[in-house]
Amino acid sequence: MMMLSFLQNGLLNLSWWGILCTGLILTQTTIAAVTLYLHRSQTHRGVDFHPVVNHFFRFWLWLTTGMVTKEWVAIHRKHHARCETENDPHSPKMVGLDTVMWRGAELYRDAAKDHAMLNQFGKGTPDDWLERHIYAAHPVWGIAIMLMVDVLLFGVIGLTVWAIQMAWIPFWAAGVINGMGHYFGYRNFENEDASTNLVPWGFWIGGEELHNNHHTFGTACKFSYHWYEFDIGWLYIRILSTLKLATVRKTPPKLALQAQHQITFDTLQAVISNRYFLAVRYTQQMKGVWQQELKHLQSQASSISIPKAKILSTWLQKEPTLLITTEQQQLKQLLDNSPALAKIYQMRQELSAVWGRSNLSKDELLHKLQTWCAQAEASNIEALAHFAHTLRQARLAA
Repeated sequence: MMMLSFLQNGLLNLSWWGILCTGLILTQTTIAAVTLYLHRSQTHRGVDFHPVVNHFFRFWLWLTTGMVTKEWVAIHRKHHARCETENDPHSPKMVGLDTVMWRGAELYRDAAKDHAMLNQFGKGTPDDWLERHIYAAHPVWGIAIMLMVDVLLFGVIGLTVWAIQMAWIPFWAAGVINGMGHYFGYRNFENEDASTNLVPWGFWIGGEELHNNHHTFGTACKFSYHWYEFDIGWLYIRILSTLKLATVRKTPPKLALQAQHQITFDTLQAVISNRYFLAVRYTQQMKGVWQQELKHLQSQASSISIPKAKILSTWLQKEPTLLITTEQQQLKQLLDNSPALAKIYQMRQELSAVWGRSNLSKDELLHKLQTWCAQAEASNIEALAHFAHTLRQARLAA
């Protein structure tokens, strides 16, 4: 009877809700290990953890996922470097949403077979005795130990707890984030890929739900940006930092406006660092002009195709090279029939040349920014002049 009771209830002898709560804690610990250790620290170097915390995460991931740090880091770095291209290890735009959602773990295993890629993108990951002889050499040992521990603690139902633990990361991280996080949701920033924020409150998947924010500021260890967004991973980091167990290296840049009209190198740095935020602000400040122009074109009953205001807003935020052919053609028709819209779009393209990736020197970029502001102020378009005034005041927030 004692043996039968042990098999049914395990050492903990928990009620069903006790098992449910314990399982939730276990899976959320795994999510925290992935987002904090693998993602924000090892991959992007946005935060450093105390060696004790680092090793706890490594050990826990070995038990609950069998993932190898170098493999995960290399694949994710390649994802950022080759995002939404044929070389992206898991882009739903390339291989389909269903494939990423339901076969995300397989995509990781396939990508991990490329040893040249692992050596190129996996630099700086742990390479000590434990990694070489235990964690990377025998990843199956960890999940086998976890199976025995779950059965020992929970009894027969421990098999279900273990199965959920094993499926948690492949589904939520490799599937939902890598799949839906590049397909559905809202975008704060029109960056160079298709990343989206699934919801503004990231707590179920460790804050990874704020995926567009992360892709916009890739090295930042804080994923929330606006006041109404919540990143539970950042909460964990703040707690660990308070306990002297974490050191924050990089957070998203914030724009500060100071009453200064001279454009300096500090201005240039602030503009480049906050380019995605400024792209949104540019569209917002031009809103009155392009709405008026759209109404004017509609009143003329012309044969050109007039997009919705929201669509035009997106086009103005995007880098010009990211517009598809049909969008470019429709936009060209608008610009050909509206000098004001043409000027706004031309200035937007010229601004991209200032804050985009460029081989120009800092002096040349500074001159371009100064010239842009002077031209905006002389354009006879009040919204452009006002935006130039915003750029002149730009500084990085302390």
